[in-house]
Amino acid sequence: MSLANSIKLGEYARILKLARKPSREEFKMIAKVAGAGILLIGFFGFLVYLILTELPQWLL
Repeated sequence: MSLANSIKLGEYARILKLARKPSREEFKMIAKVAGAGILLIGFFGFLVYLILTELPQWLL
């Protein structure tokens, strides 16, 4: 292993020492926000799909 790789591993170890397990309340909030983001992006994707497939039929 080279010296550069061992320096990078040291940085990762320092970050892992600072990390902690989230509380139940924190985890619930993160899950809600992530779920809402997934639903929002999916909704906008569906709207774009509808516009691109249905709008040309309405115009003809």
